[in-house]
Amino acid sequence: WISWFLSTKGNEYFCEVEEDYILDRFNLTGLNAEVQNYAQALDLINDNLGDDDIEDEMRATIEVNARFLYGLIHARWIVTSRGLAKMLEKYKKSDFGRCPRAFCYMQPLLPVGLTDVPYEKAVKLYCPRCEDIYTPKSSRHGSIDGAYFGTTFPHMLFMVYPHMVPPKNSPNAGTMSGVGTQATTPREPPPPPPAPTSVGTVSTAAAALKMTQYKPMIFGFGVHETARWQRWQQAMRDKQVARLEAYEREEDSKRQREVARSR
Repeated sequence: WISWFLSTKGNEYFCEVEEDYILDRFNLTGLNAEVQNYAQALDLINDNLGDDDIEDEMRATIEVNARFLYGLIHARWIVTSRGLAKMLEKYKKSDFGRCPRAFCYMQPLLPVGLTDVPYEKAVKLYCPRCEDIYTPKSSRHGSIDGAYFGTTFPHMLFMVYPHMVPPKNSPNAGTMSGVGTQATTPREPPPPPPAPTSVGTVSTAAAALKMTQYKPMIFGFGVHETARWQRWQQAMRDKQVARLEAYEREEDSKRQREVARSR
């Protein structure tokens, strides 16, 4: 059953969970309370389910439950040492796609869940270079439950394999330094950015406040280095929102003065 499941189109993100891991009931603690027809779904995954006394409708229900159960087992398996090794091979082959940002230089991605609770959020793709998340291109992949990968997996992988953490600069940074002997003149500073404006009738500050930021977590705890940068990012975000609000208040007062003059 597992071989069939992995070969099904749309399940390319999953890796094979070893049979020994599934047969160890300790690894499945608590899943019987989350999955209906747990015993039969587990038998189907282990190819021990007989077809003699099962109706077609019941078998279809058990099939759905088996997919759900395998996804929950998969989330636990991929944070083990052997599971991480298997997912690392898929990461090296870019099985999960590449980052769409130009300055990430085709960085391979990793699947990640925004929550560990099933049926809440679909799977996203995490880029370790820009530390942002993206929606899978394929609708088949985009409909996979994020709980089948969990919030911990990509960050645990880079803690176990720190040499796989990509640099933040260009892969070819430094290769062009020292080319030629002509001295370079200092570049002029860029012009100041234009003043922020509202988008239609929607306040820019209000729109900025609705934006959410991805926070890397390992078993519910923020990743230390990333958490430190996120505090700085949050401070910059609050500063920018305050600047937008002040600008919008100033624009409102200008419009009110113009209306008063026209009267």
